[in-house]
Amino acid sequence: MGLRQVWRFNSFRRTNVILQHLGMSKHTDAAGEVLLERRGCAGVITLNRPKFLNALNLNMIRHIYPQLKNWEQDPETFLIIIKGAGGKAFCAGGDIRVISEGGKANQKIAQDFFREEYMLNNAIDCCRKPYVALIHGITMGGGVGLSVHGQFRVATEKSLFAMPETAIGLFPDVGGGYFLPRLQGKLGYFLALTGFRLKGRDVYAAGIATHFVDSEKLDMLEEDLLALKSPSKENIADVLDAYHTKSKIDQDKSFILEEHMDKINSWFSANTVEQIIENLQQDGSSFALEQLKLFFSIVTIGRTVIFPDLLYVVIYLSLSIYKVINKMSPTSLKITVRQLMEGSSKTLQEVLTMEYRLSQACVGGHDFHEGVRAVLIDKDQSPKWKPADLKEVTDEDLNNYFKPLGSNDLKF
Repeated sequence: MGLRQVWRFNSFRRTNVILQHLGMSKHTDAAGEVLLERRGCAGVITLNRPKFLNALNLNMIRHIYPQLKNWEQDPETFLIIIKGAGGKAFCAGGDIRVISEGGKANQKIAQDFFREEYMLNNAIDCCRKPYVALIHGITMGGGVGLSVHGQFRVATEKSLFAMPETAIGLFPDVGGGYFLPRLQGKLGYFLALTGFRLKGRDVYAAGIATHFVDSEKLDMLEEDLLALKSPSKENIADVLDAYHTKSKIDQDKSFILEEHMDKINSWFSANTVEQIIENLQQDGSSFALEQLKLFFSIVTIGRTVIFPDLLYVVIYLSLSIYKVINKMSPTSLKITVRQLMEGSSKTLQEVLTMEYRLSQACVGGHDFHEGVRAVLIDKDQSPKWKPADLKEVTDEDLNNYFKPLGSNDLKF
C-alpha cells in the first residue's frame, strides 16, 4: 500500500471536508427537512436536506424523536430504517454555525440543540425495534450520532466517516466518548484527535459499520428489508448478512491503517496530549530525519510525499500526525483525551451527560466560536486559539469543562 493512499493531510483537502461537515447554516423551510414514512414493515426516516449534505438541525431532531418513540410502540412497525437523500451524504453533521451564532447571542439554541440531540442519540441506542442506518456518503459528527448507536449500520464504497471537531474548538461528541475508546486498540483516540477520514470498506473494518454493501445494491437491500413479513431481529440480520457476503467492491482490500496500527497503538497509549506529542516527536526525531535526508531520495507527487521504505513511511506518518494535531485547539485536544479516557468505563447515558456539560462549556468559551469563524465565516483557516499552547491549558481549566450543571444537567 502506498503512503499516498494512507495519508492526505494537506490543508485544502482537510478544509474541504470540515466545510462539508460544518458549513450548513443557510435557512431552509422546516417542512420537508426530514421525511417520516411507514413503508411495508418499517418506519423510514429520510434526512432531506441534500443541498446541505443533510446537516442536522433542531427542527429535524424534534420531528425524528417523537416518531421514533411512536414506531417503537407500534405493533405493525418491525424495524426502523434511516437514510440520507441526494446520494452524497447520509448526514455531514450538525448545523454548527447556527449554534455558534445563537450561543454568542445568548439564545437557548445551544442548550436545546445539544440536549435534544443527545436525547435522540440515547433513544436510538435504547430502541427496542431493530434500527438500520444506511450510512452511504458523508457521515460525520451528528450523522455519526444518528447511526453508530443503532443495531445495524450499513456502509458502501462511498461512505466517508470522520470526527473533525477538534479543528473547530469542539470535541467528538454524540457519544464519541463511548464508542471511540471501544474501537480496536487506540484507533478511536487517533480518529478523535486527528479527524482522520475513513472511506468505504474501511468504515466497516474499523467497526463503525456492521455491514458493507455495494452502493448499486443499496436500493434493492432496502426493498428486501421492507418486504419482510413480521421480521425478527434475526431475519433482518440474515438479509444484511447475505448482501454483505455478496458485496464485491474492495473485497480483498486490507484495512488502510492495518500496517500502522502497532505504531498508532504505541503513540496514542499515553494518558496526556503532551505525552502523545512526545511519542510522535521521538519517532520523527532529527536523527531519523537526517538519515532520511542523507540516504533516501524523496519523491513528491502533488502534495503527498512517498518514501521507498516502510521505516521512513513510519517517520513521515508520525510527523504528519504531529503537524495535524498541532493545528487543533489545545483545549479541545485536552478535553478529548480526558473525555475518551473517562468514557471508556462509563455507560452511554453517563457519557452523554458528560458531553452535554462539555458542549455548554465550549459554547460559553472562546475556541468554538473562533474555530467556526476561521473555518466557516471568514474562511481564513487560521484560528487564534486561546490558550494557544497546551502548557497554558491547566488542570483547573479542564476541570471547569467537566463540572456538573446541577439542575441544568442532562437527565434521561
